[in-house]
Amino acid sequence: GGEHCYYHGNIRGIKDSKVALSTCNGLHGMFEDSTYLYLIEPMDLTHTAESKSRPHIIQRTYGTQASKQLQDLEIESSSEWPFLSELQWLRRKRRRRAVSRGIFEEMKYLELMIVNDHKMFKKHRSSNAYTNNFAKSVVNLVDAIYKEQLNTRVVLVAVETWTDRDRINIHPDPLQMLHDFSKYRQHYIKQHADAVHLLSNVTFHYKRSSLSYFGGVCSVTRGVGVNEYGLPLAMAQELAQSLAQNLGIQWEPAARKPKECDCTESWGGCIMEETGVYHSRKFSKCSIAEYKEFLLRGGGACLFNRPTKLFETTECGNGYVEAGEECDCGFRMASRECYADCCKKCSLSNGAHCSDGPCCNTSCLFFPRGYDCRYAVNECDIAEFCTGDSGQCPPNLHKQDGYACDSNQGRCYNGECKTRDNQCRYIWGSIHSFFVSSSTESSGSDKFCYEKLNTEGTKKGNCGKDGDRWIQCSKHDVFCGFLLCTNLTRVPRVGQVQGEIIPNSFYHQGRIVDCSGAHVLLDDDTDLGYVEDGAPCGPHMMCLDKKCLPIQSLNISSCPIGSNGKVCSGHGV
Repeated sequence: GGEHCYYHGNIRGIKDSKVALSTCNGLHGMFEDSTYLYLIEPMDLTHTAESKSRPHIIQRTYGTQASKQLQDLEIESSSEWPFLSELQWLRRKRRRRAVSRGIFEEMKYLELMIVNDHKMFKKHRSSNAYTNNFAKSVVNLVDAIYKEQLNTRVVLVAVETWTDRDRINIHPDPLQMLHDFSKYRQHYIKQHADAVHLLSNVTFHYKRSSLSYFGGVCSVTRGVGVNEYGLPLAMAQELAQSLAQNLGIQWEPAARKPKECDCTESWGGCIMEETGVYHSRKFSKCSIAEYKEFLLRGGGACLFNRPTKLFETTECGNGYVEAGEECDCGFRMASRECYADCCKKCSLSNGAHCSDGPCCNTSCLFFPRGYDCRYAVNECDIAEFCTGDSGQCPPNLHKQDGYACDSNQGRCYNGECKTRDNQCRYIWGSIHSFFVSSSTESSGSDKFCYEKLNTEGTKKGNCGKDGDRWIQCSKHDVFCGFLLCTNLTRVPRVGQVQGEIIPNSFYHQGRIVDCSGAHVLLDDDTDLGYVEDGAPCGPHMMCLDKKCLPIQSLNISSCPIGSNGKVCSGHGV
């Protein structure tokens, strides 16, 4: 096993205090009393004998409890930000346990694998132990932030270190490195993980210190990120940012950030704010809302299974049930996520069937079979029910790809109802009128627009690009090419417009039809300006890679098997 030197906890005798600390090779981390937040790390990272004293740097800033914005915040169901009522760290009243919990309130688990490149290995004296300890210190700090604010644990399940040579080309272009690392994961990493991130001792020629695929968690191809080396606190922020991108949380450029998303000086800025300031430790309300939207759209299905094996450590009290344990409340006793009377020293108390989970009651007994423990978040999701023999809710499953949704106007794909209308709304949102209290939502353009423009093979309509040449869509594929929408806003909700918005309108059948589009790029170079995979393009047809294909030809996997051994957990869909 590895060193047991990674801690979350409280300051003895101080209510509402918080600590996230690593004691490996000096002290790295943060602790907060009721007034101030303290950041601590060694003055240098030279590895020394444990018995040798070494100087540390401590920085002090105002803590969250001192922030007037938080003190004055009223958490009510009618709040402008109702989802805040589901954040445990903002609640003033003790939460009453409900049988069915929302997906945001339910604790989630991001199983993370870290890969260290060869320069990272050499940076840490060519020592596997030192390199692993650095990775564990960084993940421990990220876990403390995510656990408190996003109800999500970041769990280190594996570490791979390139001790002899790099397995991909390490260079200062993070986008190319991200693409190369994605291919490496697909072909060579067999370890199960929700996301795999590379830590590299390289300096990117880029405006940021990390890059990852937006919304890519749970995907073998897109659940990856690359991060450049920094001291533990700085690297923890980089990793927190790149993992947030995997979870559908955007960067917050100052130019397009709503006022309600501002972070106070006492917070040290927001984690996703483009300030260039390290030690930010809070997600803004807008970032939290984006994460919730990501979950409600069907993203992050893999986050709901609790890990059973962690990297190196097996230790009673870490909050995870591992080999040889019946239960492990760990830190969760304080948050009432786990019933201390049901679990003693990682063994169930006499007569107890369980100690925690949505299907475990306060008497340490299972809820009967059929109690709902996780509601369906959309048409393409499936509600989960207690099995009667476990305290945990079954895995989060969704309907099979290709299932009809939205009154037969859409198709389910990866747990989300895909339509051109939904895609336009997601990218462009609404246009608000200053003269009347109303707004007009963006929606997919009339079919006429697709049939007319996407067959032309110009910047106004196409099926992609081959070098400098626009590709014409065949008549069969017009609804899978360039995305054409109505009511485009000046700035998209996600991504950035490459070039300019391409406005178009035509007089068709006695009315004006809006056929506008734009290339909207994410940091990972994904272009949202094309109809996404899974969108319907005809009867029993779906888009895939700008082609309109019969659903039967897409080799869609059979329905998933639930923990009870039944297809779709016995829901029959």
